[in-house]
Amino acid sequence: MAPALNPDLRSRRSHRAILDAALELAARDGYAKVTVEAIAAAAGVGKQTIYRWWPSKAAVILEAVNDRTGPFSAVPDTGDIAADIAADIAAATRAVIEALGGGLGTIWRGLVADAQGDPRLADSLLTDFMEPRNKASQDRLDKAVAAGELRADVPTRTMVELLFGPVYYRLLLGTAPLDPDNTTTRVDYLLNGLRALSRTGWRRGGYAGRRRSAGRGRPARAPRRRPFHPKAGHPDPHICHGHDLAS
Repeated sequence: MAPALNPDLRSRRSHRAILDAALELAARDGYAKVTVEAIAAAAGVGKQTIYRWWPSKAAVILEAVNDRTGPFSAVPDTGDIAADIAADIAAATRAVIEALGGGLGTIWRGLVADAQGDPRLADSLLTDFMEPRNKASQDRLDKAVAAGELRADVPTRTMVELLFGPVYYRLLLGTAPLDPDNTTTRVDYLLNGLRALSRTGWRRGGYAGRRRSAGRGRPARAPRRRPFHPKAGHPDPHICHGHDLAS
């Protein structure tokens, strides 16, 4: 007679079978058509087994998606905030693109849609999936703020939303393909507005920050601008009394 299977091992196998079945069914039939009964049948377990571990179909599929995408990793810290964040977003975008190839993107959109009318799912989506990934990026941005690389008056949580918003916008609405190759350019656009200001009002690390006075290693001064006189006119209508109205 074969030895009895360890209850913990049996539970782990059942748990694994349920997660795999949930993703397979959602990818094949579409998220909306998946039922707890179908997951149980495909996994070879009873429906009550699923309800013992999860409150709903959405909860099963969310855990399956989280499991399939794998653990999040810390954002690198090379001392170059632009390169570090660009690498982080590019990696996240590539992961999403790879997942979309297996139908995970469609499943994700179904979960987000369901969460609009399901507060419990919405909380799980935020707490279990989004927050750990957001925190990894936010921790790196906090270091950049502490080092004076980025503005201290912009919450790093807002910075994360600005940086990753385009990825989820394209994923959920399909406005354009997800393209990790343009990540560096997009991050540069955003960080130019988040960089800390020097004493002269120029962005640190920007164009002025890279220009150096000959032989002294100091940033070149901004060119002096003459005040705006309405009658005489001014070559740049956006400049008034030596100040740039756009800044």
